[in-house]
Amino acid sequence: MLLGGEISAGDRLSGAAARGDVAEVRRLLHHELVHPDAHNRFGKTALQVMMFGSPAVAQELLKQGASANIQDEAGRAPAHDAARAGFVDTLRVLVEHGADVNVPDGAGALPIHVAVREGHAAAVRYLAADSDLAHRDAQGRTPLDLARHLRLPRLCALLQRPPPP
Repeated sequence: MLLGGEISAGDRLSGAAARGDVAEVRRLLHHELVHPDAHNRFGKTALQVMMFGSPAVAQELLKQGASANIQDEAGRAPAHDAARAGFVDTLRVLVEHGADVNVPDGAGALPIHVAVREGHAAAVRYLAADSDLAHRDAQGRTPLDLARHLRLPRLCALLQRPPPP
């Protein structure tokens, strides 16, 4: 929170993460000892608002103990956001640090549902190996059902083929 006109540590960390400023994220975590899950004035952590195209920011936050599975009020976890944007490198970092790709958001969608909805083939390919492909979202659709509904034959092909070992 704002105290005496100063910007809170959570706001500064979230701001640096949102800008993709890994040097400032490191400085705040290592020198100012800001907790990696500090909330900003909107109740979000740096991992929830980070620039998802910056896997280095995710890596730094997670190495310092940020929760990979924190969910917002709509049930979205960072993996949902990275899948929505199609950032496979960030998804990989999240999963390597314990992100559960089978946690549904408030609409029952797994990150793979989100990647299908946005048409991100690389993210679908990556997530398919660890996702529960039989999971149905709130509309009763599996990821394959969703790809068929959206008429995305390339994604249907990815979801019908077993993932490589």
